[in-house]
Amino acid sequence: MLQSDWGYAIHFSARDGKLRKRLLLPDIPPAIMTPHMRFRSINPATGELLKSYPPATGKEIESALAGAEKAHAGFRALALAQRTKWLENAAAILETKAPDYARLMAREMGKPVTQGEAEARKCALACRHAAESAELFLRNEKHSTAAGESFVTHEPIGTILAIMPWNFPFWQFFRFAASTLALGNTILLKHAPSTPQCSLAIHELMLEAGFPHGVVQSIFLTNFNAAKVLQDYRIHGVTLTGSSEAGSKVAAIAGRNLKRMALELGGSDPFIVLDDANLKLAASVAAQARCQNSGQSCIAAKRFLVHRAVLEQFTEFFTVEMTAMKVGDPTDHDTQIGPLARADLRKNLQQQVKESIASGCVVLATGTVPQGRGFYYPPTVLGNVTPNAPAWKDELFGPVAALVPFEDDADAVRIANDTSYGLGASIWTENINRARRMIPQIECGTLFINEMVKSDPALPFGGTKKSGFGREMARDGMLEFANCKSVWIK
Repeated sequence: MLQSDWGYAIHFSARDGKLRKRLLLPDIPPAIMTPHMRFRSINPATGELLKSYPPATGKEIESALAGAEKAHAGFRALALAQRTKWLENAAAILETKAPDYARLMAREMGKPVTQGEAEARKCALACRHAAESAELFLRNEKHSTAAGESFVTHEPIGTILAIMPWNFPFWQFFRFAASTLALGNTILLKHAPSTPQCSLAIHELMLEAGFPHGVVQSIFLTNFNAAKVLQDYRIHGVTLTGSSEAGSKVAAIAGRNLKRMALELGGSDPFIVLDDANLKLAASVAAQARCQNSGQSCIAAKRFLVHRAVLEQFTEFFTVEMTAMKVGDPTDHDTQIGPLARADLRKNLQQQVKESIASGCVVLATGTVPQGRGFYYPPTVLGNVTPNAPAWKDELFGPVAALVPFEDDADAVRIANDTSYGLGASIWTENINRARRMIPQIECGTLFINEMVKSDPALPFGGTKKSGFGREMARDGMLEFANCKSVWIK
């Protein structure tokens, strides 16, 4: 390796045998290291610092990039059956260790353990679905042309930088990773700074499952160094789950460097209750939809659009369901709502609610939180919500619901689409044909009828508008980071 005077190096590529220029990444001097540059594991139920990790050094980053490039050459050449076997192994580990992973998520980001166990098992489901479907999804597609033989084949493109969030620390990774590993890509995982132990656990899990060293690597990257890594020629794509602001920044870097990308960003999902809906059932599911993961989910229902004719009755049912939610210790199996993941997240939510009230919203109901330490926030229902309120136009990441009346189906569609987001939506009605007429009018990536919005390995997942683009899971997700190659044989 020949080092230049401008922060670059001339590097021999094991991928194609060519000399390439790459950026050199200097270490962050200890003298300017701040706590926010470290990856800090804090128990949100107590505020206690559990562990702290320094960011990766320049040498560690270079080692990870070189390791990923080397691993990819062999990994993509393996028989599909071998890659899917390792995915099956990962699924078995996830199921066996689900209680352990759930306790880790509870300690590190406050997820109630029952939900953490369900998350680990859902990750196993994603691994198995990708393993069982890969042969069909990746089968060559034959086409009739003037050639003697023509077909389309899909091949892995290389190493994908995965920038993952803290709210579903296992699921968000496996939702993307299962499909892309079956295809034959390798992964460099940059997890959220607040969930470093979950990141390390994923790394160890994949090695235990049999994946070769370098195929899946966890690395503690600062945002600055992540931006530099994304520009490196050994990174061929990026996937990010996070805020629209973060997505915009990542997309700008990826675009300048012609890197493939998939972005799953924020949401302000409408939960539409028509006047012929089963109101008790809708209210019960609505509370679950709003409070899943303590309200910290991109696809959690946030705006509850209710036909004015049934608004009073639905509000009565809904406020009872919301305030009955048990808030408490996330390690307690009876807890339904744990603490928010960080102190700054609670502070931001408090400010959004305060501004919403100042704009005219009223608090219809609020729950109780346990006394003592922890970043808890009570389940809350807001009424009289107007378009200028943060509860309408912004994403509230916590157990706060906004009730909005509408006059008819056309008005419901108008309000549902009156947001910069387009991730998911839910419609409740006893008349399925009525809902079918609304399906093409709702601007979203996922639409559920008489069910809360969720992701399923059998269906592609993603959004539109400022909720991002690209898909994860199913065939669309498996081909998201594939080279679609047309072959013509004369």
